[in-house]
Amino acid sequence: MRFLRSPKDSFDLAEGQVIGLSCRRRPRHPFIVQRSIILLVVSLFKHDVWISLIPDDTVEIDLEAGGNALRTEAADASRSPDSTRAITSVKEITSTPTLDGKGGPAALAVQQLTKRFGQRTAFSEVSFEVAYGEVFGFLGPNGAGKTTTVRTLGTLIAPTSGSATVAGIPLSPENGVEIRQRIAIMPEAPGLYLRLTVTENLEYFAGLYGLHNPGPRIEEALEAVNLANRAGDLCGGLSKGLRQRVGLARTLLSDPAVMFLDEPTSGLDPVAAREVHDLIIGLRQRGVTIFLTTHRLDEAEKLCDRVAIMNSTLRTVGTPAGLREQLFEKSLVVSTVEPVKGPEQLFSSIKGVESWRADGPASYVLSVSEPKVAAPEVVRGLVNAGADVLTVGETQHSLEDVYLELIAEDVEAHKP
Repeated sequence: MRFLRSPKDSFDLAEGQVIGLSCRRRPRHPFIVQRSIILLVVSLFKHDVWISLIPDDTVEIDLEAGGNALRTEAADASRSPDSTRAITSVKEITSTPTLDGKGGPAALAVQQLTKRFGQRTAFSEVSFEVAYGEVFGFLGPNGAGKTTTVRTLGTLIAPTSGSATVAGIPLSPENGVEIRQRIAIMPEAPGLYLRLTVTENLEYFAGLYGLHNPGPRIEEALEAVNLANRAGDLCGGLSKGLRQRVGLARTLLSDPAVMFLDEPTSGLDPVAAREVHDLIIGLRQRGVTIFLTTHRLDEAEKLCDRVAIMNSTLRTVGTPAGLREQLFEKSLVVSTVEPVKGPEQLFSSIKGVESWRADGPASYVLSVSEPKVAAPEVVRGLVNAGADVLTVGETQHSLEDVYLELIAEDVEAHKP
């Protein structure tokens, strides 16, 4: 062990085993004054030179009575940015909630959160929950407060009022470091150093995360984003799609419990965007919670378990299918070769048809209670009336229809 180098102990811990660590001051050195001065200077840069951790097998813990304490210790260990095993163990100890957030503690729980900048309100009284392992879409126009919400939950700015829990930790200034150890944020611009290689960029950010021996982590992250063969390339020579993938690899270094992705496919071509989509789906399968802000509504509909539509205040939260059913009535679209004779009398006599309207010279929209039941009745009624039916289908509303139904103004243009 070199002089002034902190000792490092390695050991394996079997499932159910408990090990105690005692903290003792280092033994005195003959050159007390000189050593103390050197230690004082070095400790400004290397904070663990004053103590050493020694395994202590004399500690006895009542496993039944101390169950909650063990959970707390495991949770504390999981916040260590360079401990993959610890993070995995916490996921096994804590109960995993269902996607409605009712099965256990939520990955994100926000209650009446508000942020104001002077007289301008970025977002007001926002409340929602995100379950572990969920891809949660955060949608809204420019200036609606989406990025400010991410910055607030990521501890970059403090909320004006309200409360939140991020990765199981209450959102507060004193908990900022712990929260940042459990999350990762990928902004729209990855912020890479273009004159450094892919590996050098990741080594630099691994140092900021405080990771020791980051080589294996970097290799795993590059494999996850299919960039292992580009590790030695300068980031300045990569396409925007590849830089986005390097940005995703950077967010994977700390093995986060919650990832905030802000417009991860902005400006990407369809092939690169699809690759990013596949990565997000893979992360969800690994149990990572993803908070996704995007303007691409087709992307949100494909990837997200639930979406929230934001416009300074939270307009709605739900699954894409649930929101469509909530906002739009069920209907059938019928097309015929020639206009139907006496459509009023015909459609009012068909069972299951509640109302109708013309949608062209030979096209009709029928409001129905149950499309699967009404469609055969409509076809039989039209055929019996002598009409030649071209198509009969249920009206399909997209997430874009839901969005436009709720958001009908340019927020950013109307803000002072």
